[in-house]
Amino acid sequence: MSSLLEQEIASQPEVISGLLASETEHIQEIIAQLPPFSYALIAARGSSDHAALYATYAWAALVGIPVALATPSLYTLYHAAPRLDGALVIGISQSGASPDIRAVLEEGRRQGRPTLAITNDGASPLATLADHVVELHAGAERSIAATKTYTAQLAVIAAFAALWSGQPERLAELERLPTLVAATLAETSEIAKRAARYRDIRDCVVIGRGYNYATAFELALKLKELTYTMAIPYSSADFRHGPIATIESGSPAILIMPGGAVFDDMLDLASDLQRRNADLLVISEEPQALALATTPLPLPGAAPEWLSPITAILPGQLLALHLALARGADPDAPRGLHKVTRTL
Repeated sequence: MSSLLEQEIASQPEVISGLLASETEHIQEIIAQLPPFSYALIAARGSSDHAALYATYAWAALVGIPVALATPSLYTLYHAAPRLDGALVIGISQSGASPDIRAVLEEGRRQGRPTLAITNDGASPLATLADHVVELHAGAERSIAATKTYTAQLAVIAAFAALWSGQPERLAELERLPTLVAATLAETSEIAKRAARYRDIRDCVVIGRGYNYATAFELALKLKELTYTMAIPYSSADFRHGPIATIESGSPAILIMPGGAVFDDMLDLASDLQRRNADLLVISEEPQALALATTPLPLPGAAPEWLSPITAILPGQLLALHLALARGADPDAPRGLHKVTRTL
């Protein structure tokens, strides 16, 4: 019988399709109701924070909206909330239960700023607090490691970007996304075979840039949660500023490099790492990139770069799942973790 995690990974095409059908018009209504704002301030933790990192690229690049990531401890521990003049204050949380994320929205409301919650639980404390709520419609996530709620959060952020942009082609690209997600997940059996090679690794680097900087962080988290591998995420630019010195012959490096504006930079780094005899796992649809890989993790179709984080994370989810199984770990019960984490 398949694990809960495997079932939830497999459900993502249906989840994203249902989400877009249920919330696209609602998101358009929210956009119409929002008062003027100068920037978005997003509070989130864990995988939700990686979705927020995606927003820093998607909303800025497609719409010109600056995005800042909140520092919740300023609100909860230091009691030194900054001025939020001009902010749209957003909380992203799968459960909507974490007190520190709520504290940021509470301060936003106190300062008279518009607030938005993106959550899987429309009855959660976060949702109750916010002026506007977008639900993920992902159904109960029973596995500890977030998968379907993460890609659903990305899809919500992408929907805001598409609708804010006023470009119909962006919305058309988004509507094709569930088909691309399904095609990517069809590679499950191949990734299962390739994962066994890495059953003994204890550390690795995960590298992405641009839109997929967020993907590097999310994939690294999945490897830590499910396989207990010390996976360290980097942008390709930051990696060159020192950490590249850690690469030795056989060092595992996961490169997230679909086509787009950052591809040539990532390809240059991949070539450099190959010369250093690194063990390269490459997530890409580009033949040049896959040819450099020790272990290619191909993407079956080319998603537009702005949507590629939603497909590029999927081989990473499958890799983490099957590496956990290869090690004899239970992917539904990672040690020391709980589904809902309440931080201050």
